[in-house]
Amino acid sequence: MTLAPTTPSRPDPVIRIIGTGHAGMRIETPAGSILCDPWVNPAYFASWFPFPDNSTLDWRRLGDCDYLYVSHLHRDHFDAEHLRRFVRKTATVLLPEYPTSELEDELRALGFRTFLRTRSNEPATLDGGLTIMIQSLVSPTDGPIGDSSLWVEYGGVRLLNQNDARPRDLAEFARLGPVHAHLLQFSGAIWYPMVYQLPEAAKRALGKQKRERQFDRTLRYIRELDAAWVFPIAGPPCFLDDESPSLAAGGRQGLWANNDLFGDEGNIFPDQQAFIDHYHGLGYRNGVILLPGTTASVTPESCVVEQPVRDVRQFFAAKEDHLRAFRERQRPVIAAAKARWRHPEMDVLAELKRRVEPLLAQSEQIVAGIGGPVRFDLTGDADEVVESVLFDFPARTVRAASDEKVRYRFRTPRWLVEELLFSGEVDWVNSLFLSCRFTAARIGRYNEYVYTFFKCLSEERLQYAEAWYAGQTADNEDTTIGDWVVQRHCPHLKANLQRFAKLDGDVLTCQMHGWKFDLPTGRCLTSAGHPIRARRVRSQ
Repeated sequence: MTLAPTTPSRPDPVIRIIGTGHAGMRIETPAGSILCDPWVNPAYFASWFPFPDNSTLDWRRLGDCDYLYVSHLHRDHFDAEHLRRFVRKTATVLLPEYPTSELEDELRALGFRTFLRTRSNEPATLDGGLTIMIQSLVSPTDGPIGDSSLWVEYGGVRLLNQNDARPRDLAEFARLGPVHAHLLQFSGAIWYPMVYQLPEAAKRALGKQKRERQFDRTLRYIRELDAAWVFPIAGPPCFLDDESPSLAAGGRQGLWANNDLFGDEGNIFPDQQAFIDHYHGLGYRNGVILLPGTTASVTPESCVVEQPVRDVRQFFAAKEDHLRAFRERQRPVIAAAKARWRHPEMDVLAELKRRVEPLLAQSEQIVAGIGGPVRFDLTGDADEVVESVLFDFPARTVRAASDEKVRYRFRTPRWLVEELLFSGEVDWVNSLFLSCRFTAARIGRYNEYVYTFFKCLSEERLQYAEAWYAGQTADNEDTTIGDWVVQRHCPHLKANLQRFAKLDGDVLTCQMHGWKFDLPTGRCLTSAGHPIRARRVRSQ
């Protein structure tokens, strides 16, 4: 299916996008093909699966590519088993500029040897007139120490694969010329609020708010770039395991209830059709659904789409049938995975002390940001607590928990923690937490430092995160929003508040991540710390 030039000297100005599922695609031009984020195998303790099922695609052909782009190390983007089996190892890897070498190291271990090390926001021209640019996001909360977006141009046709990255703004891409295809996330990719021990009505209300914020953030990006065609991608995953109901965030139906099947407006995993319906309801008509096997041929004037199903809307109307059949096919896969995770010989507390206490001794910024102990209750097969572990951040120790008061408390099967320790996992966010195979409770506001610590369980990651937090300086530039003069960038992750702020009375919400600030006091209402500088505009 690789496009051929009309004449040897003048290729047609066209980029062909082949959907491969979730955030994945193959980008084809006469100057070469780029395979992006191929994900097929279950991720996060076999909780997440690609939706729709993409396992029957011709992966040998799709993997015979000239270039490989893996946006970041989240396992719904970096599928090591699939990369090892199906992607040509002579492909040149387009490598984002990240602060650690982890992504390159992982890809080298899989057999890739040729790397193009890009510089963030600097275009690079490849053979045949193909130009690419990667923007790298490098805060400790961007993916597992980094996330990125890929811009591609061939013959004047421009594409932005934003996947699930959240840039402060899209000006770096817009300045390179009008974009013809914009691919970006619209659906949830988190465990909140499903896992929290809250009344169902409260969880539904919080989920509804989050779903609305997701759509609003996506629309802000779409309006900012103003591309000719918009492709909602990078979600949702589907959840096929219906066991362990009390430990999965779906209540009586286990993880299965996280699928958006039941008319729940508080579900944070809406599918592509739900977003397109919302988008079209606002008057837009340039949305394109990219299923596994969809082909979209984009030129400066048009987008010709070939779908692998006769009726896309009918496919989504029959979504539950698709998922039930998918679940039956995957039951043996889930059962085999669960059998591999048990290591009852593991002394969990002793191993945690050995691995974690040296990191606690090195931490200043994160330990201070957490400010108190965090408790893990580990359960057995009957959901009874068999062991409780306290991460005592102020004392920099890990010990058996007793009756200490804690602000953060997690409850999860012991065998999941056994597997984390057995495998040497350094990123519990990119494994345990995204699995949703736990419940949580907290007193007070969200604390980002808790999750930063549990994704930085290696010296390299911890030292980077410590230096990043230590290097954050005051934002001295102001902007006017309504009746307020506020600092231009959000205290959380420096989003441009001119673009992402929403004012409701005296409360400002940064729509990038939904963080709220009380402007009269400057207090952050979402998390401890992170005050905002603000003053009311004086009337003349």
